[in-house]
Amino acid sequence: MKILMVNKFLYPNGGSETYIFKLGDCLKALGHEVEYFGMEHEGNCVSNSLGLYTGDMDFHTASKLTQLSYTLKTVYSPEAKKKMRLLLESFAPDVVHLNNFNYQLTPSVIYAVKDYEKKTGKRVKIIYTAHDYQLVCPNHMMLDSFGNICEKCAKGDYMSCFKNSCVHSSKAKSLIGSIEASLYKALKAYKHIDAVICPSEFMKTKLDLNPALKGKTLTLHNFIDKAPVGKTEKEDYVLYFGRYSKEKGIKNILEAKGINFICAGSGELEKEIEKAGIKNVGFKTGRELEELISKAVCSVYPSTWYENCPFSVMESISLGTPVIGADIGGIPELIENGKTGFLFKSGNTADMEEKIKALTENSSLANEMSRNCLDYKFDTAEAYTKKLLKIYETEG
Repeated sequence: MKILMVNKFLYPNGGSETYIFKLGDCLKALGHEVEYFGMEHEGNCVSNSLGLYTGDMDFHTASKLTQLSYTLKTVYSPEAKKKMRLLLESFAPDVVHLNNFNYQLTPSVIYAVKDYEKKTGKRVKIIYTAHDYQLVCPNHMMLDSFGNICEKCAKGDYMSCFKNSCVHSSKAKSLIGSIEASLYKALKAYKHIDAVICPSEFMKTKLDLNPALKGKTLTLHNFIDKAPVGKTEKEDYVLYFGRYSKEKGIKNILEAKGINFICAGSGELEKEIEKAGIKNVGFKTGRELEELISKAVCSVYPSTWYENCPFSVMESISLGTPVIGADIGGIPELIENGKTGFLFKSGNTADMEEKIKALTENSSLANEMSRNCLDYKFDTAEAYTKKLLKIYETEG
């Protein structure tokens, strides 16, 4: 089988890139052909046989004038459609697997597939893995400009994004987001997607609010491959690792009393963490991070937004460390309450403190939960890929 993996970034940039790289490797190992389409970038580590990519669009480092030139391209990209068509004609994939494509590539890539089908008569299955809520929310996180949960756009009122300046608190960017979402709703672009893979059941319920997607969504939790660190002695600290930002619930960590936190990460709230006297070891990866996780009595995941299927929760449990997690989004689907951790009311510092102390002050319970975590099995990348292949092969 030939699979064309589509993602705006083709270099290590976040979760979706980790996903497509690992997935591509597994598909190749099982004897399938895989190529990639996305933006041109000096850091690209995957490719396609024609060397065709769209121009790089960086909204964070580009000048104001350059960003202005992106305006129409973020709604519809003739360049992406043209190059995608050329690649389709050369590679002739059986499946086009979409990932993050809005704004930089745009849904024009979907129309490239449909044009190719008309020209060649070849049926190409379009699969989409939802890494966020983009198809029902222009700012992709279902948060308003104040950081509060908002579902107005999910119900089809996309101009709410503009009214509330939901994209980077910018009226201009929010207007583009509202136009893009409204246009593709009117064109019914997403009806051409054959199946939508949701990494959590919670996300599935939100994407089902879009009539074009309902009936096409299915839940497939993310995979994780973690080699055991080996026997480690637990140390007297609670670990938070990840981004230091408001929606991650850092406020709860700052407010908590009598808990020995260690934070590993980076972000805009880094100074607040250090001012509170909390130990900040900075951004960690690889074996160093794994050891930090393994030695913690528990980790904490206090998000206040609709988390999807957070890798951090899976990683912690896989390494034998229970998770105290907020009961929001897809987090509850990953934690067996009372066995591999505890759930607490999202945003409730007192409830979080109580659940953390239930472990840190009870070594026998902490040890029992640690053993439960090591026994718990998430899908490996190979197991996940085999499930995905069944979706690729399903008629319809």
